[in-house]
Amino acid sequence: MTDTHVARLREAIAGFTVDAVHGVLGDEAWRALARSETVPGLRATADGSSLSTLIRLFQLQTTVPRSAAESAFGPAWTAAQALGLVAVDGDEARALLDLRPYGDEEHDWWVVCDLTPGLDGRENPRDPLYVLGISEASSSLAQLTVRPQVGRALDLGTGCGVQALHLTGHARDVVATDVNPRAVQLAALTAALNGLDVDVRTGSLFEPVADERFDLICTNPPFVVSPPEGDRLVYRETGFPGDEVVRRIVMGADRHLNDGGWCQLLAAWIHEDGVPWQERLAAWIEPTGLDAWVVQRERVDLPEYAEMWLADAGLRHAPGHIERYDRWLSWFAEQGTEAMGFGWITLRKAGRDVPQVRIEEWTAPVAQPVGADFLAWAGRADALASGDLLARRWRLGSDVLQETAGPVGAEDPALIRVLRTGGLRPSRQVDTIEAGLLGACDGDLTAGQILDALAQILDRDAQELRQVYTPVITQLVADGFLVD
Repeated sequence: MTDTHVARLREAIAGFTVDAVHGVLGDEAWRALARSETVPGLRATADGSSLSTLIRLFQLQTTVPRSAAESAFGPAWTAAQALGLVAVDGDEARALLDLRPYGDEEHDWWVVCDLTPGLDGRENPRDPLYVLGISEASSSLAQLTVRPQVGRALDLGTGCGVQALHLTGHARDVVATDVNPRAVQLAALTAALNGLDVDVRTGSLFEPVADERFDLICTNPPFVVSPPEGDRLVYRETGFPGDEVVRRIVMGADRHLNDGGWCQLLAAWIHEDGVPWQERLAAWIEPTGLDAWVVQRERVDLPEYAEMWLADAGLRHAPGHIERYDRWLSWFAEQGTEAMGFGWITLRKAGRDVPQVRIEEWTAPVAQPVGADFLAWAGRADALASGDLLARRWRLGSDVLQETAGPVGAEDPALIRVLRTGGLRPSRQVDTIEAGLLGACDGDLTAGQILDALAQILDRDAQELRQVYTPVITQLVADGFLVD
């Protein structure tokens, strides 16, 4: 890879963006491609334009006339070949790698990864060193990651470099690591193609950064739990048993975080027979001394789990499928595994004697991106740890709404519910006193003063109200209904 080749390629594909591709494909072909069907896309790109040629090469992964490819790349045609993106077979050209437009509200990027498997129903076993491209998992982690301005950030297990792209927008220095040397090569090309300075290193877990600390670590580690025998795909499986890779990252994060630093994982964990999953994860977290918020987004039964990952490897209909499927289920039974959990783990080095740890299941829809809510959680955790909640002047969260229900024509509602429209979108049923408390929290009076006033209005004992509703205020703060 030379700087000249990369610069020429960057200039040649400047118009190859997400919006431009969508504009050529249209909604129907775009949705079909998301289902791995290329026929509508092929029909939409039959005009022979340079943009259509690039879409056919990379998104649709079909051969194109060599002359069309040369025209599409222009002066960068030699660079595209030298960088390993395309190959020539006689009068035709085909993609060797996927060059994928990617972006957010502020950026147009490109990601270099291996070709997408499974288009048009084709199933082929993947190379063990396969480098996955933009996926639902990578998008989910990008939306989970907090985005404060930081000094140093680490993309642990970078793959093709998606998270590193996002980190460059709010971190002065970005380090990206991967155990797969092929992933390191493609992540470096991704960064270079986007003109970004990312320090890409080879190694397992924290080994490449053994004596270093960061303000933010984000990772989507290879968390698939599978039988130890047979070929393993590096992007999703490790040589560690079970969910050990996740445990090691959680328990090792503290040594690599600066004070106030964050570590966020998109991860999976085992549900052991007879062991609550919350207790199992708490045993990983408690020795670290870190604040933690663990959210289980999904519990998957073992047959569904095995089917999903066998299909992901291109083995769903391959010879020996039934035997492989049966082996997965037998191995799970041998290990005492009853289900698998998927979710988010957020850790923060707050330096408390008593860390704030929250472990819960939350399968309801959320308002993406949720990273802002996790960033706000740090302030809520600080507030909860700071002392007397009744002496604080709280304000109602800016995204809090109230819903009421009851018989038609009734003077008072039978039910009052408050909900947040942002983040995890929590909701809770409240009584009259809680509703009055929330309505009066405008930063003027303390929570204790508001409760005393409500006690006087309702002819209730003020001390009793304080005692009963202090735990309620704790939960209202924890869920973001009340803020500083």
